[in-house]
Amino acid sequence: MKLDAIDRKILGVLRGNGRIPNNELAAAVGLSASACLRRVRLLEQAGVILGYTAVVAEPEVAGALTAIVRITLEKQTEDYLNRFEAAVRRHPEIVECFLMTGDEDYILRTVADSPAAYEVIHKEILSRLPGVVRINSSLAIRSVLAT
Repeated sequence: MKLDAIDRKILGVLRGNGRIPNNELAAAVGLSASACLRRVRLLEQAGVILGYTAVVAEPEVAGALTAIVRITLEKQTEDYLNRFEAAVRRHPEIVECFLMTGDEDYILRTVADSPAAYEVIHKEILSRLPGVVRINSSLAIRSVLAT
């Protein structure tokens, strides 16, 4: 799907407030309500808008601890990548996963209630993911920006 200037405006407004009523979104981007709703639906159907979510202040929720984890795999074959990614999807403690270029193969973001809970994630989940040869974790002190 090729995005035009109005599509980009719609996406920009939705990034700031995914719960904005359609009539307010339409006014913000200069469209009628029906034309705006049609464009939003097309963006959703084309997979440009993947979904809507709430950004939660995780440290304020149950004392959550965020760890950024860099993973190196034994091999970077399609089979290794597919098996690793399938395994990652089965663990809700892993909230984000990115296939990377550079020194690490993947960067993950995990959330735990405490350092002890992260230790369990490290020992029982991360170290048992298929093909993993190196795990390097950094604990976040605080979030500076989340959009």
